[in-house]
Amino acid sequence: MISVNVKGGELSQAEINAYITHGQKEFPEKTISAIDLKVDGDYVDVDYHFSEVPFQRIRRITGYLVGTLDRFNNAKRSEVEDRVKHNVVS
Repeated sequence: MISVNVKGGELSQAEINAYITHGQKEFPEKTISAIDLKVDGDYVDVDYHFSEVPFQRIRRITGYLVGTLDRFNNAKRSEVEDRVKHNVVS
């Protein structure tokens, strides 16, 4: 459900739907959570707000790309614990 906030005037539902459709075509890789529409005479300022994208950290550990260690057996977990971690000097 997209939250739509109209300020400074009124817009028909068809106009609001057109702004939603335009945003979905303009930003196909993002999910629109809200739209602020500010009416100024014949002009409309549009501000799209997007949903947060969940981020999962992926690391390369002992030759495997993994997000978590829950599928590792005891030997692989031991390798992870024995790794030498290097500090970055700035």
